[in-house]
Amino acid sequence: MNTNLSALKIGENGRFLTYQNGEPFFWLGDTAWELIHRLSLADTRVYFQNRVDKGFTIIQTVILAELDGLTVPNANGDLPLKNLDPSQPNEAYFSHLDQVIALAKEMGLYLALLPTWGDKFNKKWGTGPEVFTPENAKAFGADLAKRYAKHQHLVWVLGGDRIPEDKEDEAIIEQMAQGIRAFDKNSLITYHPNGGIIASDIFGKSAWLQVDMFQSRHQKKFREYNFVNKAKSKRPVRPVINGEPGYENIPNLLNKWNFQRLDASDIRLSAYWSMLSGAAGYTYGSNEVWQMHSTNTIPLFGAHLSWQKALDLPGARQMKILRQVFESLPWQEMLTSRKIFSGINWPFTQKKMALTTADQSCILVYQPTGSKIKLSLNKAILKDASSYWINPHDGEVIAHEGKPSNTFKTPNRLQDWLLLILSSGQNEQWQYPRS
Repeated sequence: MNTNLSALKIGENGRFLTYQNGEPFFWLGDTAWELIHRLSLADTRVYFQNRVDKGFTIIQTVILAELDGLTVPNANGDLPLKNLDPSQPNEAYFSHLDQVIALAKEMGLYLALLPTWGDKFNKKWGTGPEVFTPENAKAFGADLAKRYAKHQHLVWVLGGDRIPEDKEDEAIIEQMAQGIRAFDKNSLITYHPNGGIIASDIFGKSAWLQVDMFQSRHQKKFREYNFVNKAKSKRPVRPVINGEPGYENIPNLLNKWNFQRLDASDIRLSAYWSMLSGAAGYTYGSNEVWQMHSTNTIPLFGAHLSWQKALDLPGARQMKILRQVFESLPWQEMLTSRKIFSGINWPFTQKKMALTTADQSCILVYQPTGSKIKLSLNKAILKDASSYWINPHDGEVIAHEGKPSNTFKTPNRLQDWLLLILSSGQNEQWQYPRS
């Protein structure tokens, strides 16, 4: 367990995140919005341990939480603010936050920390109340930074499922960012918008926005690559994170009948579409875990499992495989490639995607539905290469058999697969999973 967590920074090409020593950082996030609000420290340790065991690297959570976070006390019976006033923090509540932050470091986890959920400055929906002005937002951000700037394992996330609807909303965010940056010079800052929006669409000209983030809708086959591609086209260049995809076990499009829930296959499709289109990381989510649902809470969006049981849903387990595959490769040197496919990659099908190094010595293909994969590679590359199928369900590696060819037939047509092609030099270095 790595407890020597350095502040994250932007890599040299501007597209990815690294540790201070330049080693790649794989953002594998989990959505735990109600963690600080609803869990005791003992339960937080249980949750953190589960996520460490599953390979997660960063946890996204909120200080002033969405679900009546200002009026319903936390697990210790404490409210975050006195008199609903951001200038009057309740020390008991923030002492608990101190312990959560320290525990995350102890367990080797980064925290993507939202100062507030969006309904506290724009109550378009939710419970609110709206308590922020540009003036107290700046002071609140400054107070948080003064208290927590000493920690190297934090990323600040502004917004909270909202976009500004007027000049005051924009000013609240800008001032909160300035308050944080005045006293925390090292931690990265990003913005969490609502569904189908990219942070740089709103704050693309703001110097404080260092990492671009978008939210998928809770929808099957959302085509996350379109949003990654759009973000990658923006200037200045920023790393892109899918910060809230569709949650496992949530009803498709949040339908009120609670049918056609998103399952592990939807999670994998979203994750690999995001990563193979060039994202710097991916955040998983579970319907019951984000709200920390238990017998004592009102279920939202058809939640029916306890958060403890939902921790072990198949999609959560399979995120570790995603990380292991990427970390076994020079993934931050690889670029999305459409040219290696022969034939037509039909837009109305479940799109296959590929990453490749510039010299094609390392190629990773994701095939959403099992079938033949037809490539257009130089025969000299194929003759020198080793090829493997990786099962994204369980991580099993199967060596591809047969003569060098541009046609690869998946082992099983009824599921998704990863195809890895390595030159002899890359094959000698490949360690999967990386030790």
